[in-house]
Amino acid sequence: MLLIDDAVHIVIAASSDAETDAAPRADGSGTGTEAPGSLLLGSTVRSGPGVSASEAAALAGGEPVERLDASGCVVTPGLVNAHHHLLQSAFRTLPGTRGVPMHVWLPTMAAAYAEIGIDPELAHASALVGVAEGLLNGVTTVADHHLTWPAGSDSVGIARATAAAARELGGRLAFVRGSARDDPEEAAASADAIAEALVPDARGGITDDGLLQLAVGPAGVHSDSEATFRLLGEVAARRGLRRRTQANEQVDVAIALEKYGKRPIRLLEEWGWLDDDVTLAHLCAVTDEEIALLAERGVTATHAPGCDLPMGWGIAPVAALRAAGIPVGLGTSGGGSNDAGHLLADARLAMQVAPLAGPPIDARSILSMATEGSAAGLGRPELGHLRVGAAADLCVWDVSGVADAGVADPVAGLLWGSPGRRPKHVVVAGRVVVRDYELVDHDQRALAAALTTLLASRRAS
Repeated sequence: MLLIDDAVHIVIAASSDAETDAAPRADGSGTGTEAPGSLLLGSTVRSGPGVSASEAAALAGGEPVERLDASGCVVTPGLVNAHHHLLQSAFRTLPGTRGVPMHVWLPTMAAAYAEIGIDPELAHASALVGVAEGLLNGVTTVADHHLTWPAGSDSVGIARATAAAARELGGRLAFVRGSARDDPEEAAASADAIAEALVPDARGGITDDGLLQLAVGPAGVHSDSEATFRLLGEVAARRGLRRRTQANEQVDVAIALEKYGKRPIRLLEEWGWLDDDVTLAHLCAVTDEEIALLAERGVTATHAPGCDLPMGWGIAPVAALRAAGIPVGLGTSGGGSNDAGHLLADARLAMQVAPLAGPPIDARSILSMATEGSAAGLGRPELGHLRVGAAADLCVWDVSGVADAGVADPVAGLLWGSPGRRPKHVVVAGRVVVRDYELVDHDQRALAAALTTLLASRRAS
């Protein structure tokens, strides 16, 4: 058991407007969703905030209780990165990829992939770096939309290597078997083989410990055919997997209109990809009518401003999506377009740019997107909050420094202050994976050096 002790503030669920300074009882009863105090964790949350040391011992039922000091800190649910491309952690700030249109960016990245070679070894090394970066920045769950599958590649090996990296570090992974101009039948066969190898009997494609989830997802209608969407959808239906794709970046709309004479949302409707098991990333160029259709079909969305803005795709109308009742999560997208996997920094960006695409969005609402909103898109109601019975994933943020001096609201201050803020401690499934700003079981510098060495050796060969 783990006792998170003496916090300044504990955010149980950022999505609620209710707040209290009186701690609910240890059994989780009470009306407040935010409070000062302590929290008891096993692999799930065992108490509401305010549990005392004696109550913790009683609830632990004789198990030893480890104390994690949270004095001077705000505790939040672990962040959920709803859209990432972990492989791109090995391909950041490449020449010719900054400030260029998509039709230039794509072949430049493809040439870099071909030069290095995409295989399980690289997938493992880049995923170690990407997942570690996320954990150090408070991301306890990451959705990895893997789109790069060279002809003849070991797709099961790549998926297995990525999953192994996340498990070694102690993070949760939702691995998405994506497709980008892949042969439809090969993509579907690969997705089925990956499911059989990684989650053969897992309900909903999620392992019993909840650390690994499998989903499927073409890159978008701009790159993948109706056959790819149909066949991957059949795998998802047979295996009980969720579906994810990207839609309505400006380039996506332009190509769909040129190629099919229809906008992407209409194509997705015709191809059977507007349903409550589908999450759409980006949605920058989306109309009011399309928003209404997405809401009607129960689709969830992912906002990725750290990618969309530098790529010139614009800003998704997040307030309008949320007002329509669409759950909206938050994702960083990949290092090839964002160059960083810092979800809280992108949450801050999302909050700052929101007034350019609609009404302002407050800090707690943005934080709820980075937690429960993202979890909703994964179909994971146990993630993104700290109610009793939830998965025991959380972040401990030190708010005692100068960046938080004079801050009236310590929760809003997490986003408004210190753009590069990192958590002091991170816990996944009740296990401390980041302690005092460093990985518990790995040296982040060794992970970075290993990837750098691998890339250099391949470029030299």
